Amino acid sequence: MFKRILRIVIIALVLLVLVVVVGGIVGFNFLRDNGIKQYFASMKPPAATVSTTIAKPLTWTPGVEAIGTVRAVRGVDLTVETTGIVKEILFHANQKVAYGAVLLQLDGAVERADLEATKAQVALVQMALTRAIELQRRGVNAEATLDTARATASATAAQVNKLQAVLDQKQLTAPFSGTVGIPKIDLGQYLAPGTVVVTLQDLDTMRVDFTVPEQQLPSLKIGQTVRLGIGGGEMPYAGTIRGIDPKIDPSSRLVNVRAEVANTEGKLTPGQFVQVRVELPEEQNVLALPQTALTTSLYGDYIFVVQPAKPAEAPPTQAAKPEEKPAASATEKPADAQPADTKPADAKPADAMKPAADATKPAADAAKPADKPADPAKPAAEGDKPALVLSQVFVKPGRRNQGMVEIVEGLKAGDEVVTAGQNRLFNGMSVAVDNTIDPTKSANKQADPQ
Repeated sequence: MFKRILRIVIIALVLLVLVVVVGGIVGFNFLRDNGIKQYFASMKPPAATVSTTIAKPLTWTPGVEAIGTVRAVRGVDLTVETTGIVKEILFHANQKVAYGAVLLQLDGAVERADLEATKAQVALVQMALTRAIELQRRGVNAEATLDTARATASATAAQVNKLQAVLDQKQLTAPFSGTVGIPKIDLGQYLAPGTVVVTLQDLDTMRVDFTVPEQQLPSLKIGQTVRLGIGGGEMPYAGTIRGIDPKIDPSSRLVNVRAEVANTEGKLTPGQFVQVRVELPEEQNVLALPQTALTTSLYGDYIFVVQPAKPAEAPPTQAAKPEEKPAASATEKPADAQPADTKPADAKPADAMKPAADATKPAADAAKPADKPADPAKPAAEGDKPALVLSQVFVKPGRRNQGMVEIVEGLKAGDEVVTAGQNRLFNGMSVAVDNTIDPTKSANKQADPQ
């Protein structure tokens, strides 16, 4: 009987221990998970570092941008007019030639022989005409004979001119001064009329053809300044508009425009792709931001404006607890308690001084706020650099020019706008401003001053 009771008690103790251990583990896990949740819920994310700029009115130079093709003002592909075998090539690639210079000579031996024979015939006909005129002067020759001699002389002279023109077609000459390209023929090659021999381009002045939408046609006029660029955003070449097509293409709704630009350095090449910008009159007081500040999403275009964080509400003043007494009542406490003191008269002097020391503590505590004037100044010092937060503002963008975008609606002058570091930003997020890096400038330009 006793053993059975002992066994039951042991089992009960073991079960109790297990319950306590399991309950402790479960409770520990619950408290731990709850503590982790509270920690992450109350943890403030670190401030993100961003670059900013201050929005302010500036001078805006509007323009019409397009894509153009460069062509030489004078440029042709030279061809031959007649058949023949190439006898001489009198130029080489990229040679500058003058007006009238002979570039190609075809074999013209047959035509030259015909010309010499005809010239000899001209001499004989001219002698017959001179004799007929003399006989007519003497009155022994008929008028019809003289007319026949004159007609024969004119026909023979015309035949000489014809043969000379055919012989001249055996030569290819430069129609204007310029630079020739790579020869497309070889010595001894038989050429047919229309065969291209070489290209000739005048590279001193270039022509740029481009198209603009019909909505921008009223902004264009003859003589406007045009800026040209090969790539990289820079437009170092300047020209003027020379022609505007009076007809709009009904299939594309585009207008053809032609401009001319001086090519003094020879960097523009016919057939080259260029970026074109027609500059319009300047406008004042336009709000614009770097294009890196504008973010596009499915909901619209927006920017992040940096603003000081709103100060937290001050907690209500706590009422004094009932057990806390003013300093005056504290000083009277030792005197009231003196009669109840049953300590012997031969108590230690230190014990006798304790009430007086205790009585001075409230007065010392009351004087502490006056002794530390620096504490109230701390918030003022910290207020010089308040915490900064983000405000997401949806805006309406307008025109763009040289890395800047016009903001039509949603932006005010003086707003501090984020220009770099927008990744993973959200509304109300704490940020720290670092403007040592300007994203609107090249990294090489910023590294030079450093």
